[in-house]
Amino acid sequence: MAPLIHRLRESGSFDLRVCVTGQHRQMLDQVLRLFEIAPDFDLNVISQGQSLSDITTRVLSGVHSVLDRFLPDAMLVHGDTTTTLAATLAAFYRNVAIGHVEAGLRTGNLSAPWPEEMNRRVTDVMASWHFAPTQQAQETLLREGVDPVRISLTGNTGIDALLQVKGWLDADADMRCRLAGQYPFLDESRRLVLVTGHRRENFGPPFERLFTALRMLADRNADIQIIYPVHLNPTCRSPCTRS
Repeated sequence: MAPLIHRLRESGSFDLRVCVTGQHRQMLDQVLRLFEIAPDFDLNVISQGQSLSDITTRVLSGVHSVLDRFLPDAMLVHGDTTTTLAATLAAFYRNVAIGHVEAGLRTGNLSAPWPEEMNRRVTDVMASWHFAPTQQAQETLLREGVDPVRISLTGNTGIDALLQVKGWLDADADMRCRLAGQYPFLDESRRLVLVTGHRRENFGPPFERLFTALRMLADRNADIQIIYPVHLNPTCRSPCTRS
């Protein structure tokens, strides 16, 4: 959402407030620093061993309090997280218009990703405006009966953020040097395989199979390097340590 936050502020047409839940504190704070975003509201819902029910109720209550203080005309949410669902529900209960950024993504399987597939479907039911990242997402929303007037094909703000950071790197030699020193193991002569994996439905044996496949891939291809930024969730980190 960082590029969108900056564009809305630059336009001068909006009285904008940024609310974060703090569900993933360390990962959140480094991104906020990078994009120079200071949240106006920080719910700080992080708690050791919290369940989905815990997160949902804390975010719902926290966003309700924010709406009491700010009284917005509209709220933007992003993606398919528990934060997105709970914040949307809080706005819906207050009759606040909702804009869903990254609307219309579907697998058709409520178990994968879980609970994200449910989160994004329910969010789209409550949303006033749907900002679809792809034409396929737009077509999905139309098949589900969403009024075409309420759908905008926008592209993916996550890609916008990636390209923005790449632009900074291209223009800033000092930043490139700092990163080269931070990641000396990167070899531009080898093909790069970037891996992400943190969905709950992959916990346990599916993670084990993923790492076995990655090891086989690395053993058979000497010209590749695999980069896996490991999620800070302990359940995600433990199989990495064993592998």
